[in-house]
Amino acid sequence: MSLRLHYSAISDVGRVRKDNQDSGYAGAWLLAVCDGVGGAARGDIASATAIQTLRELDVPPADDTGADLLDRVADTLHEAHLRIGQLVDADPALNGTSTTATVALFDGDRVGMGHVGDSRAYLYRDQELSQLTKDHTFVQSLIDEGRITEAESRVHPHRNLILKALDGMQEADPDLFMIELVPGDRLFLCSDGACGVLDDGRLADILSMGTPDYAAVELVRASLEAGSSDNVTCLVADVVTEEASADDPAYEALEPLLVGAAAELRRRAPRAKGSLFRGHRAGDTGELDPIEDEIVGGPGGGAGGSSAPVDPEAARYAPIPPSRYQWLTRLLVLAVVVGVVWVAAAAAYSWTQRQYFVGESDGNVVIYRGINTDLPGMDLSDLYQTSDVELDRLSDYDAGRVRQGIEVSDLDAARETVQNLSAEMSPAESPADTPTDTPTGTATETPTGTPPSTASTEGAG
Repeated sequence: MSLRLHYSAISDVGRVRKDNQDSGYAGAWLLAVCDGVGGAARGDIASATAIQTLRELDVPPADDTGADLLDRVADTLHEAHLRIGQLVDADPALNGTSTTATVALFDGDRVGMGHVGDSRAYLYRDQELSQLTKDHTFVQSLIDEGRITEAESRVHPHRNLILKALDGMQEADPDLFMIELVPGDRLFLCSDGACGVLDDGRLADILSMGTPDYAAVELVRASLEAGSSDNVTCLVADVVTEEASADDPAYEALEPLLVGAAAELRRRAPRAKGSLFRGHRAGDTGELDPIEDEIVGGPGGGAGGSSAPVDPEAARYAPIPPSRYQWLTRLLVLAVVVGVVWVAAAAAYSWTQRQYFVGESDGNVVIYRGINTDLPGMDLSDLYQTSDVELDRLSDYDAGRVRQGIEVSDLDAARETVQNLSAEMSPAESPADTPTDTPTGTATETPTGTPPSTASTEGAG
């Protein structure tokens, strides 16, 4: 192991939100950032739970292969997923909570990356910035299809819709990959509160300067000045050699940093006038108090209005809390649904009563009212009028049509069809029409007293 990480981390609640739902961790072997999703369902709990689980990876590595390194990342992300599920099972009010997760596990030469959601990881090397992760978002799918550009995605109305997250319900299937490191590399992990408002050029400009402490603070400050309405969490880590770290007393003083919602100690003392950031070591998350007087009121209201405008992130973060009279709303919705179904059923029944077809019953041609279709347990037609047209006296073709049902436009057409079939009906056979057989060779008796007539062959004498 020839390389070390010189790291810094800072998380800020931002200028709009009252709660920080981001969590971050930076240690000698692990960098991780999680952005909680859920709002009223407590996304801060999801992100804090994930970070508390992931921080168990911050131990000196064994002589693992790259595959083993990624297996550890995948297994721990799965464990975080299960722990969030256990919290939801224990408290149904947390249903809907979830979190993104971007993890970099260091082994002295490489980092094994695990990624779910829209937090990001970057590598700054040789004055060039590369995005290591790919957002699991709706707008990223539009970018991949060539339908929008990266710049357009930053202002897209659905830019906050994520497609993957750790939610305790569905396995997220994280992206897993390895990155080889060299001395001089700088790793940058952040929540979308930073990368959502700062383009790659601005990020590269800030990452090119100063220590990890300076870069992390400057990235948060720049994000807020750029108008970020979200929580902002930034982790910066320099890759240095063992020799360089041994000569740097600042490296020896490094301790693991837990920031954001996962921080065990949170200081929220009022900040002094003119001071933008407080210190962020020793458990302080470096958060700013929300600037209440900068929240604009609702329609017709200015600063200090009774309601804030709808935050684009609200659709992603906060399900609407149940109303006080939710049972009444559900009852009204049920009544409306039942009413619509009843009206639709009545209209359908009324229509069937205006339909007719010609069929057969007990061997006779009859007229049915309804439709010539049967449903399990339901008869959609009834016998309307009978006739004396016998099916057996029709041709095989006409009889087959009747058995299948002859569709007609109305009652008059049905009666006309019956009359036409009556005209085609063969006459009934009577007993007088039945031939009798006479045996051949049988003598026929001639009545007595009547001499048989004989033909004369000779003339009189």
